[in-house]
Amino acid sequence: MKEIRLDSPLKGELVELSQVNDPAFASGAMGFGAAVKNPDGKVYAPVDGEITVLFETKHAIGIHGVNGEDLLIHVGLDTVKLNGEHFTAHVEQGATVKKGQLLLEFDGEAIKAAGYDITTPFVVTNSTEFDKITIALGDKEIVSAEAEAKAETVTADDEYADLPQEARVAKLIEKYVGGMDNVRNAEHCATRLRLIINDKSKIDEKAIENIDGVKGQFFAAAQYQIILGTGFVDKVFAEFVKGTNFSGVSNKEEAYAQMTPLQKLSRTLGDVFVPIIPVLVATGLFMGLRGAAQSLGVQFSDNVLLLSQILTDTAFIFLPALVCWSTMKRFGGTPVIGLVLGLMLVGPQLPNAWAVAGGDVKPIPMEIFGMTIGIVGYQGSVLPALVLGIFAAKLQKALKTVVPDIIDLIVTPFVTLFISMILGILIIGPIMHSLETTIFGAVSAFLQMPMGIGGFIVGGLQQVIVVFGVHHVFNALEVQLLATTGVDPFNAIITGAIVAQGGAAVAVAMKTQDPKKRALYISSAVPAFLGITEPAIFGINLRFMKPFLYALVGGACAGGVASFLHLAGTGMGITVLPGTLLYLDHLLEYVIVNLIGFGVAFALTFTLFKPEE
Repeated sequence: MKEIRLDSPLKGELVELSQVNDPAFASGAMGFGAAVKNPDGKVYAPVDGEITVLFETKHAIGIHGVNGEDLLIHVGLDTVKLNGEHFTAHVEQGATVKKGQLLLEFDGEAIKAAGYDITTPFVVTNSTEFDKITIALGDKEIVSAEAEAKAETVTADDEYADLPQEARVAKLIEKYVGGMDNVRNAEHCATRLRLIINDKSKIDEKAIENIDGVKGQFFAAAQYQIILGTGFVDKVFAEFVKGTNFSGVSNKEEAYAQMTPLQKLSRTLGDVFVPIIPVLVATGLFMGLRGAAQSLGVQFSDNVLLLSQILTDTAFIFLPALVCWSTMKRFGGTPVIGLVLGLMLVGPQLPNAWAVAGGDVKPIPMEIFGMTIGIVGYQGSVLPALVLGIFAAKLQKALKTVVPDIIDLIVTPFVTLFISMILGILIIGPIMHSLETTIFGAVSAFLQMPMGIGGFIVGGLQQVIVVFGVHHVFNALEVQLLATTGVDPFNAIITGAIVAQGGAAVAVAMKTQDPKKRALYISSAVPAFLGITEPAIFGINLRFMKPFLYALVGGACAGGVASFLHLAGTGMGITVLPGTLLYLDHLLEYVIVNLIGFGVAFALTFTLFKPEE
């Protein structure tokens, strides 16, 4: 009778696998084993053996023991998404280890603060080879029943019987999921092949589960997950994706396809505007430094002032070129074509849009089908360049499907530029510029509501919008504000909302008695003072909910004061401490706004929040 006895590789509370909140482990599909709740953060070798698998993310480790047992230790659930953060490995793959040797360390509190369950399952993946397995921790033991006869499996297929095991399994999976045409994306983790499927009805789940080598299957997180085990999953995946464009890395476009329309819009605007924000940040800093110097009485010569204007004005004069370039890149067109199209919108031959608006010059009249259209340049405009970039990218991709390769290099760029330029200047430009002017006017009126009401509303809701992941929708607004007015009042409003989240998180940390938790909470709060609130929101405030709500109140108060004081930054993209550089000529007002946001959130949380919550 073949029996093994294993000591738990972690200290904590030993529980049955059925208590693990993961169907792959809880069902026993991965093999017999146990789990440790509230582990102490250290993983020790339960047997003498060899490290067969150590993932780059360090969240899972495989060991082949001297008695033939294959063990998998998986720290936490879904912790692969942490990409190795909070994990430290003390061994390497292929290393020989002794029982009781330290293998891994992990920061359990940090992992929990990031939103993950740290219950750690460990299984004997080849448990069917043993008649009895005993797992012990202290005075508690978990013992397996005698191995049951293995269910009928697909051991061969006329087509694939002569292939190596991993190739045969891959081919059978492909067959029973409905073919590769039914697979939209494929990737894998430590133990599972993860597929995004077009039509679930085409899957023969029973047949897949009965493939010799497959340990189980289920749907979770919009993925069809097939359990194959450590090591073997890598080999099957390599065979499965041969001849495809699946890389194994999470496909962002698949996530995009599952977003709501508003999330898609925000994601698209973020993809377009985030690459050009660094230029606008630098421009804003130059403008802030010049304004601060002038407010201190520094006099610049005409030439120095001219050079400073080149630094501060160029990005906004040629803003359509930046937007069109980034849009073409985002939608799969040739970026340099987008750059040229954007430059055409601000060509020196066209009357400057600002000069036309000021009445200094007149548009160029052009007769088309009996209608007179006034042609102007679009300096500082966003929407015309954005829509034209999308159109040009789609047009270029369509042309590539019909233009022969031998003349593609010449014909496709020429036709793309010609058609896009005509439509951009005569149709897309005028329509989008009018729409842009209307939207901008409405937003400006809202932000300028009396008594700071507009700022109060925006400051109170902005971090809610961050939670839902649609905050990038404001990038275009901030760019337009800067291009049109030279300042960004929206930045001044949201900096108070951001620092308020940090203030609430600091209050939670100060009221927490556990020193380890307090240190973790403070480390999560610090990024908020640099303009990054996600660690404070998801690690602390939103978990307890009340601190998040108190922070929203602080953000509303700060936003209302910022709007009442007509505070505005000379740039965008940075807030709180780094954002000080955008307000050098209005530093006192900026400090007051941030103190109000921090103070209100901190006071409410420290007074009303109870740590036991």
